[in-house]
Amino acid sequence: QQAMNVSRQPLASRSCLLLLLIWCLGAFTLVTARAQALVPVPALVARVMDQTGTLDAQSLSALESKLATFEQTKGTQIVVLLVRTTAPEDIADYTQRVGDAWKIGRRDVGDGLLFVIAKDDRRLRIAPAKTLEGVIPDVMARRIIDQVVTPAFRSGDFAGGIDAGVNQILGLVSGEALPLPEAQSVGSRDDLSGADLLIFMIFAV
Repeated sequence: QQAMNVSRQPLASRSCLLLLLIWCLGAFTLVTARAQALVPVPALVARVMDQTGTLDAQSLSALESKLATFEQTKGTQIVVLLVRTTAPEDIADYTQRVGDAWKIGRRDVGDGLLFVIAKDDRRLRIAPAKTLEGVIPDVMARRIIDQVVTPAFRSGDFAGGIDAGVNQILGLVSGEALPLPEAQSVGSRDDLSGADLLIFMIFAV
């Protein structure tokens, strides 16, 4: 009987080891499957990215033009992204992943902002970069979504809701003292240099 007990111990150890390996393999397979199922980050080709076909051409063009003009005059880059779903990720995790990949906004200023709409999930997120976090904190972003964007969405006016939300964002960012865009800053310095040169010539005469 003692010999039988001795022979059973290695068998039990091997069984436990086999079960552990099976569990690890299953966990690894599950993690890998979830990672492969993540919604891919699209290439950044416009300031308004509609992967749902919700916005018509006129709405897309108008919103794109508005964001482009704001970026040229203020410097802040704002991108709107519409997707069907972010599953299996939460919209916050998906937005963070997209933001890390796109790196919108001026790197030395940190003034980018990403507005993500997951249409089928009925989830929205406004994610400002670090410099804009004080201008559009979480409570303000939630207020824009709940009081401005969502009511229009409920009535089926997705273009109007997004446009109204963007207008709120632009209004808040406009009141922030941010550095001017590079082109305007250079132009300002050139004008100042010309004025200095004119004054010098007058005194010389």
